[in-house]
Amino acid sequence: MDISYNKHKTIPLTEEEIKEKYEEAKEEMEEVLEWKKETEANLNSPKSSPQKKGAAKRALKKVVRRIDTVQGQLIYWKLRIKGESHFKASIEKNEYWASCREKE
Repeated sequence: MDISYNKHKTIPLTEEEIKEKYEEAKEEMEEVLEWKKETEANLNSPKSSPQKKGAAKRALKKVVRRIDTVQGQLIYWKLRIKGESHFKASIEKNEYWASCREKE
């Protein structure tokens, strides 16, 4: 006996929910940029110990990767707000992430 699905398993997001997700991504970008500013301050501070500077260098790599990740999310949600499908927006996001990986 074949079982087939006639409907989506999940309910599509509404316009308000998509805009809300975009705003959340923008807020997250602000937090990440603040983290970057704090990390660079620790790295450039003459009072920082060598251990603290080493930790800041390692954290800066994580910050750059996180900025790329959040930027990809912003691209995705901006396209969704413009009315693009999940499929097309995901392709654009993944192409951006691939270009970020190539830079490394």
